[in-house]
Amino acid sequence: MSEKHATTAPGLDGYFKISERGSTVGREVRGGVVTFFTMAYIVVLNPLILGYAVDADGKFLGGGSEPNIAAIAAGTALVAGVMSILMGAVANFPLAIASGLGLNAFLAFSVATQMTWADAMGLVVIEGVVILVLVLTGFREAVFHAVPKQLKVAISVGIGLFIALIGFVDAGFVQRIPDVANTSVPVQLGQTGQLDGWPVLVFALGLLLLVALWVRKVPGAILITIVATTVLAIVVEAIGKFGADSPTGWMLTVPSFPDEWSGPDFGTLGEFNLLGGFDRAGVVVALLFVFTLLLADFFDTLGTMTAVGAEAGLLDEDAMPPNTQKILVVDSIAAAAGGLGGVSSNTSYIESASGVGEGARTGLASVVTGLCFLLTIFIAPVVAVIPSEAAVPALVLVGFLMMQQVTDIDWTDLEIALPAFLTIVLMPFTYSISVGIGAGFLTYVLLKVVLGKASQVGPILWVVAGLFVLYFAINPLTDLLT
Repeated sequence: MSEKHATTAPGLDGYFKISERGSTVGREVRGGVVTFFTMAYIVVLNPLILGYAVDADGKFLGGGSEPNIAAIAAGTALVAGVMSILMGAVANFPLAIASGLGLNAFLAFSVATQMTWADAMGLVVIEGVVILVLVLTGFREAVFHAVPKQLKVAISVGIGLFIALIGFVDAGFVQRIPDVANTSVPVQLGQTGQLDGWPVLVFALGLLLLVALWVRKVPGAILITIVATTVLAIVVEAIGKFGADSPTGWMLTVPSFPDEWSGPDFGTLGEFNLLGGFDRAGVVVALLFVFTLLLADFFDTLGTMTAVGAEAGLLDEDAMPPNTQKILVVDSIAAAAGGLGGVSSNTSYIESASGVGEGARTGLASVVTGLCFLLTIFIAPVVAVIPSEAAVPALVLVGFLMMQQVTDIDWTDLEIALPAFLTIVLMPFTYSISVGIGAGFLTYVLLKVVLGKASQVGPILWVVAGLFVLYFAINPLTDLLT
């Protein structure tokens, strides 16, 4: 049924169009909880990335002389909760929001090293406001319309491979080769080329359980797997005491209950200086930082909402999700909210596809995910019990589901096949959605020019291609101007 037709269903069903999209309240709740579990790691990981980095004054985030991990965790959960609820309530789309991985690392290790943390967060706020303006003027959506449909499919497939790789890496199933002589292999199976240690075996067992439940079409397969694998992980840790310090230990979170509970600390909220970065690092450098954050946010969200919409079967004939404008507005506000909360730019999460895989089709799932994040403010020790080894099998499965769209690309048409190929492979190979999208766009425009078909490239794609040229050259330009 078209989104344009009003529904007569009452209450939650009517507001979120649950029946209209072929779902149920139970599926939405279950999908929202599953999305939360696959994203909950950010409450632990964001503080680890931001909390131990120091700014140009040698201060930790929050201005203290020691890391304030608890405050960053609470702020991360608060902003993610509020913005995910806003996405569900306003845009009615099963897309959850939290601090963006990659963006937080760029902020910690590139931006904050040249200014204070407050200055860096001020640039994040500016970036979010700029993106919001681009959305409200229609430019961001116009860019999305200008992208060829098969290139959008390639973006979805590439993201599928990317999140599958994230799952394998976060579980320790795939690891970097240690720095040793006479090796040219960048990654391998486990720490030594074999499945060493019980934590990675817990992941493998969880993945096998999930696959078995999925092919049997067991309702709640993903949620059942996460809970069952977490219980197994707790038992394994209680017996083996593997910890996280050894090469064969847990990758991110040790699955054991904390000894004591503490209340929430919101020390990062409001820790931003809107224009301080321009004074500290200079106008040109600050603008380059804003541009880098903006471009990554800009295209990551376009790719993410397309992939989630495709998996949910919500895209129209132009491969656009319903309420695209509202989705982009909320996502833009989230970027600024991350800076206001002092926890880095917030953005839409591809892990939302795990909830879609569990049956979510409406914004009610995002509201549920947001409420779960708000609860973690007070019960963060319980969420921290779930190791990545127990949560990320869902990402591997969703990667498979998204990979199935690859048949919608015409691989005999080199004008689209080559850009699609680069888009797909560079996302996992470079660990970046934006790099894959940029390579695909630039190659598409280049091939049109080489074949004498430059007139088929619209003005928006020319502008985007030019921006991506700057994006890939950002570090040489920064080095030249500093």
